[in-house]
Amino acid sequence: MDFTFTEEQQAAVEAARAVFSDVAPDRAPSPALTPGAVAEDIDRRLWSELARTDLLGLTLSPDHGGAGLDPIALCLVLRESAKVLARVPLLESCAVAMAVQRYGGSTLAAELLPPAGRGELVLTVGANGRSGHDPAELAVAARPYGESGENEESGGASASGSGWVLDGVQSAVPWAQVADWIAVPAHTAGGRPVLALVPRTRDGVTLADQVSTSGERLAEVRLDGVRVTDRELIDVPGCWEWLRSLLTTGTCALALGLGERVLAMTAAYTGKREQFGFPVATFQAVAVQAADRYIDLRAMEATLWQAAWRISADAGGPLPAAGDVAVAKIWASDGVRRVVQTAQHLHGGFGADTDYPLHRFHAWAKQIELSLGPAAAHEEALGDLLAAHPLG
Repeated sequence: MDFTFTEEQQAAVEAARAVFSDVAPDRAPSPALTPGAVAEDIDRRLWSELARTDLLGLTLSPDHGGAGLDPIALCLVLRESAKVLARVPLLESCAVAMAVQRYGGSTLAAELLPPAGRGELVLTVGANGRSGHDPAELAVAARPYGESGENEESGGASASGSGWVLDGVQSAVPWAQVADWIAVPAHTAGGRPVLALVPRTRDGVTLADQVSTSGERLAEVRLDGVRVTDRELIDVPGCWEWLRSLLTTGTCALALGLGERVLAMTAAYTGKREQFGFPVATFQAVAVQAADRYIDLRAMEATLWQAAWRISADAGGPLPAAGDVAVAKIWASDGVRRVVQTAQHLHGGFGADTDYPLHRFHAWAKQIELSLGPAAAHEEALGDLLAAHPLG
């Protein structure tokens, strides 16, 4: 299998490295020392720089002011962002924009995508459902307006009486308090998954603060009779499933970038730290543990690019693309946990020093490990796919 990146993809990596080179992982207060969220807003300076270098529109078509690249390019940029713990909703905003471009109507795309690519609109998505354990689309019900006897005086998104009404809760929505639009997966009365694009300020939307393991600001988004127009609801088969696969694959890219940075920090530290007159990196017990984590990272990388390629190329295979995504997330969740645990061990007490950034990476790694399902959840999903699509 050839994982050689195109010139355009490599150019995106170089642009991302230039932007992130000025970002310090400890730009925000430490989550270990902060009772709530580490910041009230995203890193607006970084967000503006990403927009200025066209990285926010990387995967949008030229018709919408973008570069027309694929999910692989997005994953390459996400990998770099995780190395500095970039405090921006890069994955969520770009993934939602790609879903709107792929499945949404032309009017909605024209309204959202150009300003999103310029950084003028922030998009996010509720992908965790009510508890994080059940499918996200089951947490919100969507019904056609008028189905339960609503009238025009109730207000809402449409004066014509057409559209949809949303009721339910999405938990742990990243940066919902500062996002302009929230993508909300929902289900119809017949159980069909749909995706609604809801302005944060729409009547009936209420937010309750939540905080992630990494100290980032989340929100419980409650929808109580929220009206959306027909154009704001994407009722196309496969839309939500594709978006969730892209979000999961992007999370794997974040895990890989974070793990690579942590292993590099560990190599630098153990190469300087001496015991008995020798760097501890020369001790066999240390070298073997570091080598095992390097193998984890290479497995995470191979499975990530396999999943990203399946999504990008709509390529067929013995299993649906969801199988490759599940394998990638299994490796990402288990791998990033092992990398940061080994790093903490090899750093000794220094790894727990809040003046040193390793503890921040540990907190982010735990958040990434559990985001969109831990390894066990994806192992179960993979088992179901294998049962439904016998190999051989």
